[in-house]
Amino acid sequence: MKNAIQRGGKWNRLKMLWRQDRVALGVLATIPSTQTVQIIARLGLDFILIDMEHGPIDANAAHSMIAATQGTTLVPLVRVGAIESWLAKVPLDLGALGVCFPMTNTPEAAEACVKAVRYPPEGDRFWGPFYAAPRWGVSLIEYTQAADDEVLSIAMAEHIDVVNSISEIVATPGLDMIFIGPGDLATSMGLKGNVSDPKVAQAISKLEPVIRDSSVILGGVATNPAQAKEMIARGYRALIVGFDWQLLERGIAASIEGIR
Repeated sequence: MKNAIQRGGKWNRLKMLWRQDRVALGVLATIPSTQTVQIIARLGLDFILIDMEHGPIDANAAHSMIAATQGTTLVPLVRVGAIESWLAKVPLDLGALGVCFPMTNTPEAAEACVKAVRYPPEGDRFWGPFYAAPRWGVSLIEYTQAADDEVLSIAMAEHIDVVNSISEIVATPGLDMIFIGPGDLATSMGLKGNVSDPKVAQAISKLEPVIRDSSVILGGVATNPAQAKEMIARGYRALIVGFDWQLLERGIAASIEGIR
């Protein structure tokens, strides 16, 4: 049984989807825009991953974006810039239902990812969910009692070194999901983001079965529907279908194609 579905699901509908062996689809948001989230939330996606690692999104913008998911079925997740409890604390206290940590290359790093999103005695998260509680329509006490069951601990497998330690990483108690990040994986191999290089596919093919056959949800990035269907067949149950800027770019390009 997958860690993510063993408990919780009252607020976090991703857990309910995975209990039914369904795929969760999402977008990675880099634009600090409440309005963009309001639009995305109406399009049938399951989650939004708000990027506080590579984009210009600060805590204030992240709060507005998380709040913009209220009243919709879109689950707000946040990616932070490092595996640090203090970085995870802010988005969680703003109402995020999961934190995604970069460069989770060792079992020790994976353990730190879990501890950063759990209250003691299971973890290192301390109390102050002043805006998380109203986001989910509960009291501070109710939020604190349920949070460990609802919040996801998400690791990124995005460095070539993780290939050698993935079996130990997926055995980390409480780790819910691993996203395979092809861009940084390629960069760590000296390929500077060239995800089409055959060596990247070879590395991913070593990661996929280990994650799929473990107690951790397998997540990744699909750039088109055909690729998404292939990845689902290989066991992916969480897919990012694009970056907000990328989808905006495609939409505008398609709108003006053939006019000039």
